[in-house]
Amino acid sequence: MGHQQHDAYFVPAKSQWPIVAAVSMFVTVFGAAHWLNAEPGDSGFGKVAFLIGVLMIFGMFFGWFRSVIHESMAGSYNSQVDRSFRMGMMWFIFSEVMFFGAFFGALFYARIFSVPWLGGEGHGVLTHQFVWENYSAAWGASGGGGPDKIGGSFHTIAAWGLPLLNTLILLSSGVTITIAHHALKAGHRKALLIGLGATVLLGCTFLFCQAHEYAEAYEHFNLTLGSGVYGATFFMLTGFHGMHVTLGTIMLAIIWLRCAKGHFSKDDHFGFEAVAWYWHFVDVVWLALFLFVYVL
Repeated sequence: MGHQQHDAYFVPAKSQWPIVAAVSMFVTVFGAAHWLNAEPGDSGFGKVAFLIGVLMIFGMFFGWFRSVIHESMAGSYNSQVDRSFRMGMMWFIFSEVMFFGAFFGALFYARIFSVPWLGGEGHGVLTHQFVWENYSAAWGASGGGGPDKIGGSFHTIAAWGLPLLNTLILLSSGVTITIAHHALKAGHRKALLIGLGATVLLGCTFLFCQAHEYAEAYEHFNLTLGSGVYGATFFMLTGFHGMHVTLGTIMLAIIWLRCAKGHFSKDDHFGFEAVAWYWHFVDVVWLALFLFVYVL
């Protein structure tokens, strides 16, 4: 009986980067938690810890990416490693779907079930007896009546202004990265760099517009994390999406630099594909956000 041939699997050397990543993320989240829950007159420990954690994460990304790029350019990866990378990226994106699914689930539960129950609908416990006087079982600025007494009344952000512009920006970025991908497979390096560079610029533009939207929400609409369940779900969903856009933009910029150095070929470019998959996922999540958070 003949022996079936298998590709030799590349086993990387021991690396310090996983533990560095774990410590960096812990410091970042620890600092963010203290910063968000700081009392007036706090020393700023949470903010400092958060910024240190962010710097640690950037350093970790630089070092880890550098190691992986060197392995790739040295020819250490074969077709079997490529398949494992693809499967790993698919499972990572699936985990991200579940991550956002949890927040969308919280939004739907609060909006479809909790608010009507608090208004007295349904059977069982008469929850409307335990809320404040003149409670209105409605969603958004017209609902509750509680934020007026807690964090102050607020206004919601209209969907057909800046959010619509951000939607068009992200949809356009999906087109430009697809153009860049086709250019890479066709061997057109200049078109690749132009399309990928345009995607990075569109990602930065989106982040600038979202930062402006947040500033407007806090300064002019009084829409904050303290604006009841509406404010909490709004900033959790849009904020985490913005964090993903930030990471995606950084990865796109790194891929642009690699393309400018001549990395990747029309047959071997999974690093590019992985980031493109991630970016398309970010686009799809924003479409769901635009529909369920801003429009409906």
